[in-house]
Amino acid sequence: MEETTSGAQAAPWQQYSVLIVDDEPGMQSFMQRALSSRCGVADCAGSVEQARPMVSRSHYDLIVLDIALPGLSGIDWLHELRDEGYVGDVVLMTAYADLDTAIDALRAGAADFLLKPFSLAQVLNAIQRCFERSSLARENFVLRREVSTNSADIEGVIGQSEAMFKVCERLKRIAPTPATVLLSGESGTGKEVAARALHRMSPRAGGPFVPVNCAAISAELIESELFGHVKGAYTGAAQSREGLFYYARGGTLFLDEISELPLAAQAKLLRALEERRIRPVGSEQEIAVDVRVIAATNRDLKSEVAAQRFRPDLYYRLQVLEVTLPPLRDRPEDIPLLVEHFMALLTPSLGVAPLSLDPRTLARMADYDWPGNVRELRNLVERSLILGWFDIGSEPEIGIAAISSNAETLEAVEKRHILAVLAASDGNKSEASRRLGISRKTMDRKCQAWGI
Repeated sequence: MEETTSGAQAAPWQQYSVLIVDDEPGMQSFMQRALSSRCGVADCAGSVEQARPMVSRSHYDLIVLDIALPGLSGIDWLHELRDEGYVGDVVLMTAYADLDTAIDALRAGAADFLLKPFSLAQVLNAIQRCFERSSLARENFVLRREVSTNSADIEGVIGQSEAMFKVCERLKRIAPTPATVLLSGESGTGKEVAARALHRMSPRAGGPFVPVNCAAISAELIESELFGHVKGAYTGAAQSREGLFYYARGGTLFLDEISELPLAAQAKLLRALEERRIRPVGSEQEIAVDVRVIAATNRDLKSEVAAQRFRPDLYYRLQVLEVTLPPLRDRPEDIPLLVEHFMALLTPSLGVAPLSLDPRTLARMADYDWPGNVRELRNLVERSLILGWFDIGSEPEIGIAAISSNAETLEAVEKRHILAVLAASDGNKSEASRRLGISRKTMDRKCQAWGI
């Protein structure tokens, strides 16, 4: 083996742990010297019998494993590891390689294959490829999960009101710190937007942002979703799986609707926050995780604590830094900016032109209470763009309360609105078409479909 650093440089692998299994003391010494300064953990074992309890006690992201070992061979143990649910990478080493051995290694699930003697650069390159694949797998999982939960839209914090200015200043001050943050406020005030802003302004901006809605996951699965599980931990756990804490390593985990977290999961979350270690469901080993947690709630957590639905120790652990997002009714001066922002965001995807904002419309919006806050305003803007009619007018049936109702379909809202404008035009379809901004042909087609 050549201990040369040609083409190899120290890599920032401090969050990774490696186990070297080889019966040659010289190889153990060489590998440990090479990796101890680069990885967070670099342990050694001289046989499978010695390595087994180490793997059961500690989590290793990578195992560098010799094939020719006393007792059980490296390939046989690799088969055993995969059957037991080990999901990390394994790099096999051998001094006697042939085609059959290489095929057996691939079938067993080896990530790479090193032929002795090898240089330092070769082993570091093999390890780097494994860590890069692991990082890409985590990023792909996070991206797929974001797409599946429709959380891909990333919008900035919008507003110039005094209330939002104070919120932004507090976010800027908090962002560079590693502290856990609690975001509170009514539903729809933009807590996830604030969480993403905190992540982007933090030193963790290059890491993943992993959002999870605690209310959207059943109580039976929430612990597995957050902390992972081992094969056979519960009925249906056919294979081991890493949790969201693992996928968020080096980044931010956003726990929305934290008040919905079951008490058992609250206890495990508290331990994870205090010790920076997690234990997958059904496992005896703990995994160190470097994750910043941002939690959000639309409930009064003090009341939840008083009702014994939320652990007081977890509440005080989360509430070290709290930011309250103001409701939209308390910052009506931000409505014009938000409307313009949503129109710019939605018009390309809807294929429609933006609508003009007149003072009367803005005054009506400012007088409304907005129980759904910014989310409700976005829904109104989207519906208005589709209808082509932004005037919320004096007709009660086409006011904001009707437009923002979740009880009606978009088709029903459109039909009622068109008929109201047609009635206001004394049945003149050409005039109604002009007011609605649609063609006379479209008006005739819709009226014919409605039997008018």
